[in-house]
Amino acid sequence: MAKFNGLYHYLINNDVLKEKDVIEPGLVDFGNLCSVHTPEYANAVWNGTLERKEIRRMGLPWSKSLAIRSRLAVQGTINAGLMALQDGISGNLAGGTHHAMPGHGEGFCVYNDVAVAVKVLRMSKWINKVLIVDCDVHQGNGNAHFFDKNEDVFTFSMHGKKNYPFIKPSSTLDIGLDDGTGDKEYLQILIDALDKILSEFSPDIVFYLGGIDPLESDHFGRISMSPKGLAIRESIVIDTFTQKSIPLVLLLSGGYAPTLQETVEAHAVMYKVAMNKI
Repeated sequence: MAKFNGLYHYLINNDVLKEKDVIEPGLVDFGNLCSVHTPEYANAVWNGTLERKEIRRMGLPWSKSLAIRSRLAVQGTINAGLMALQDGISGNLAGGTHHAMPGHGEGFCVYNDVAVAVKVLRMSKWINKVLIVDCDVHQGNGNAHFFDKNEDVFTFSMHGKKNYPFIKPSSTLDIGLDDGTGDKEYLQILIDALDKILSEFSPDIVFYLGGIDPLESDHFGRISMSPKGLAIRESIVIDTFTQKSIPLVLLLSGGYAPTLQETVEAHAVMYKVAMNKI
């Protein structure tokens, strides 16, 4: 949880971002939240009436601060989507909670911020076709579930084949990586996948879940990406879409480095790469 505050201060203190570049979101409107989540679940999170088994499945202890942070993060992704449509690239210093389902949270994810943002932006007629690029080491089962059979939303998940979740609903394109996959193989697979996707799908906006858990040092990742490889990955993704003038939203997703500082520094790579290209 501390990584969110830590990342913000790291980016400001190291002149990656200026304070004026960061816009604080408000709480996402309950109507927007309940456009994808059940009212019973959304209210239970807010009011602290989740059952013990629901809290265990979510993986996080309930608190009012968790409920507030979760609603702020969802609105942050909506805001970032709107800003990307205007400016070309934007980001949320949180978000990418891709395991959350309509009626429950799981895998440290409370609400599915991308699902809500896509729903709100599409209902408002800002966008039609959406591409979700998910490079978190854990398959985006929530996104796969929400957008199953939706031909206007392309879900791409590149993840550890044998990692969580153990039941993986089908994304539009899933690529499962073997344990120990290194930089060279990982990056070539990614390049080929993005080329293939854009040859057959033309998105109005891209949501990029740049999880840092493929790093070899990650507690849960089991992929052997180096810090240099991570920076190249971010450059590949950002260049792929900005060079084609496709609006891009950057989201954190997961990361469990040995220390808080290492986690923060790894998450910051995405924003360093993006700012160097603006």
